[in-house]
Amino acid sequence: MDSALIPKGVKRCPTWQFVLWIGAVSGVLLWGVVAMVLIYFKGLNQTNMNNAYGFALWIWADLAVIALGGGAFFTGFLRYLVGKDELKNIVNYAVLVGFCCYVSALMILGFDIGQPLRGWFIFWHANVHSMLTEVAFCLSAYLGVLTIEYIPLILENRQINKVPFFHHLAHNMHEIMAVFAATGAFLSFFHQGSLGGVPGVLFARPFGYRTGVFVWPWTFFLFTWSAAACGPCFTIFITKLTEKIVGKKLVKDNVIELLAKISGWMLTGYIIAKIIDTVYWATVTAPSKGFAFMDFYTNNPGSIYGIWILIAEIGICGVIPAAILITDRGRKSKTALWLAVLLAIIGVCLNRWVMVLQVLAVPVLSFESWFTYFPSWQEIATTILPVALGTIVVSLSYRYLPVFPQERELNPYEPAADDVLEPETQELAEAELKPAQA
Repeated sequence: MDSALIPKGVKRCPTWQFVLWIGAVSGVLLWGVVAMVLIYFKGLNQTNMNNAYGFALWIWADLAVIALGGGAFFTGFLRYLVGKDELKNIVNYAVLVGFCCYVSALMILGFDIGQPLRGWFIFWHANVHSMLTEVAFCLSAYLGVLTIEYIPLILENRQINKVPFFHHLAHNMHEIMAVFAATGAFLSFFHQGSLGGVPGVLFARPFGYRTGVFVWPWTFFLFTWSAAACGPCFTIFITKLTEKIVGKKLVKDNVIELLAKISGWMLTGYIIAKIIDTVYWATVTAPSKGFAFMDFYTNNPGSIYGIWILIAEIGICGVIPAAILITDRGRKSKTALWLAVLLAIIGVCLNRWVMVLQVLAVPVLSFESWFTYFPSWQEIATTILPVALGTIVVSLSYRYLPVFPQERELNPYEPAADDVLEPETQELAEAELKPAQA
């Protein structure tokens, strides 16, 4: 039965091996579910958040996965609106990764609001003066867009696609996918920006406060820019990681190199803008509020709030990956490409860290000292929960859906001696092997 669901012309691991893998990940998922039940029944007293840290690990994780999920909207934008046809071979996976990221984001927000059963209040009793209201609307709507983009892939499952209605529905949805890509890009621009705008308007928190254009601080645009730059890096990283795990080539190098090149130039522009923003904040904005630059960083060498975090975010995880990705030699080197995308991912996560945790940790009154915080195990478990869930969704999608259009071309089906294939699969395998043998 399992083999009948696997896409034609490709090989997957034995069923027992797949079940073992899903079982191991499900163990991690179960740990997160236990913590989730405790939080739902006992509330936020299961966390280590306090009056200083109303936003903590969950919000950092939320902002980080939303930024990393930016690969979905930006890759879709490049594929359907800009016309980069080569990206059709990776856009399915970008949508899948983005779908998992945004499901994770909304799940984490469900934990963080304390009373998830009242989550509908956000929509019914909307605070029209809050950026977070706009974030909630756009996040929910964009998850709907990603779901619509993901549905045609599900309908192309080997068995589902045999039903004429689903076959034609998938085809027709593909025909209008540009509309959803444009809608997703529009929604993503505003919710990514508004997430950055929240710390930017907190004038009582000078580490995050920025001036800007009209009601939008500079952080509004920097968050959107960084998501568009680093989101594709996450898509490349997950694609390469999947190739390593399954031991196959899934996407041609020219596709990866094109996405890496675009991401590299986006990252270069972002880092230049980020450096200008940081210099202006350090020399003009902060002094105007009565603060010196080093007031925002501790002198303790081992502190997570030391000056090293700024150097790591902009220099090591910004300038270096940008320099690698904009060069042809850097993109073609497997080691350099791995390093660049990994550093870019860490860099955007560091940025979200400082704009959530460090904004709240910095003392702003003369009698205050640096605030400390370490998440409870329930916070950690519920943060890992969406990661385990995403791993399961990606694993099931890869096994049963035609996620990678180039997989059959790059990996001609070579059945093992004990494989029992259906006649049509056997004929397809023989047809694909003939050119390779010739």
